[in-house]
Amino acid sequence: MNIHEYQAKAILRDFDVPVSLGVAVTDSAQAETAAASLPGPVYVVKAQIHAGGRGKGTFKEPDAGAGGGVRLARSPQEAGAEATKMLGKTLVTVQTGAAGKQVNRLYIEDGSAIAKEFYLALLVDRATSEVAFVVSTEGGTSIEDVARKTPEKIVTFGIDPATGIMPHHGRAIAAALKLSGETAKQAVSLAEKLYTAFIANDMSLLEINPLILDQSGTLKCLDAKIGFDDNAVFRHPHILALRDESEEDPKEIEAAKHDLSYVALDGTIGCMVNGAGLAMATMDIIKLYGAEPANFLDVGGGATAERVTAAFKIITADPHVEGILVNIFGGIMKCDVIAEGVIAAVREVGLKVPLVVRLEGTNVELGKAIIAESGLNVIAADDLDDAAQKIVAAVRKA
Repeated sequence: MNIHEYQAKAILRDFDVPVSLGVAVTDSAQAETAAASLPGPVYVVKAQIHAGGRGKGTFKEPDAGAGGGVRLARSPQEAGAEATKMLGKTLVTVQTGAAGKQVNRLYIEDGSAIAKEFYLALLVDRATSEVAFVVSTEGGTSIEDVARKTPEKIVTFGIDPATGIMPHHGRAIAAALKLSGETAKQAVSLAEKLYTAFIANDMSLLEINPLILDQSGTLKCLDAKIGFDDNAVFRHPHILALRDESEEDPKEIEAAKHDLSYVALDGTIGCMVNGAGLAMATMDIIKLYGAEPANFLDVGGGATAERVTAAFKIITADPHVEGILVNIFGGIMKCDVIAEGVIAAVREVGLKVPLVVRLEGTNVELGKAIIAESGLNVIAADDLDDAAQKIVAAVRKA
């Protein structure tokens, strides 16, 4: 689960992390009033979407004016004018894809006099099962270029969960950022606060880019991106209340209601599979034969006919889907249950694209018989390779 920048900063403020003053707004009048309430004289108008790269983004609409999703204003009136240009418009960044995201909310923040920009993040290192700090002296909008061209400028180290954050970790961060004296002491304090916030809220990512040193010699988190562990968010009702479903794919929201693991992709062949590994293999073989998967969808090992029906509806709700591949290996999941769910879904929502079904495992013959006797135009496949070739060919023919 992700949240907006203004929400992330509110959480960090609760842990005494230094962030700028700011106000979230939804219209231009609010933006002008918000700016007038801040010290100024410079204000920053920030688009609030769940995507990075806002500063270098571009708006689809010409009347949004020049500039990306982060703009400077030198008066409350100018902040209001920029808000008018940005609200309701579609911002395209490197992380949104070509479709972009509509800007429905802005964050009006007090400007900062920046002396130096850094990068700092905490994340879960899957290789070590530790929370890791990732820091660099090269913060700002081009951190991806730094990772690609000069990876030696990025320093990563883990925190032993048995000890938690220790002063030497903060000193390591200060050294990596080439800080000394009073600013090094600030880095030690900041590291402890960020780690405490990360653990207390079951975060999966806490990214500060940039972390700045302002001209008064103070470290400040100028931006904040936070992601939470979906499996732990039930323990934090105050975090769950921050969810903005307008920033999420409606198909993924519907899938979650049925305990389905679903991720929308950019291809044209919808996939319904049981088991994450088999789902990955299915997507790979679709690509091998020259097509692209439209989704990752794992119905799970113990899915019911009702859940299978829901999964089929979600796939067909994607207008980009030009064909569907059902690939089931029955263990706990029985092939006849899958067949019944597919047939029920097809009869309910209709079938306007080619459908290939490959079944193997428990009750496979019964499952095949159910499909064969349904009278529906379903293409049977003997194995995964056969299934992939058949769905790719059927889509191309259609």
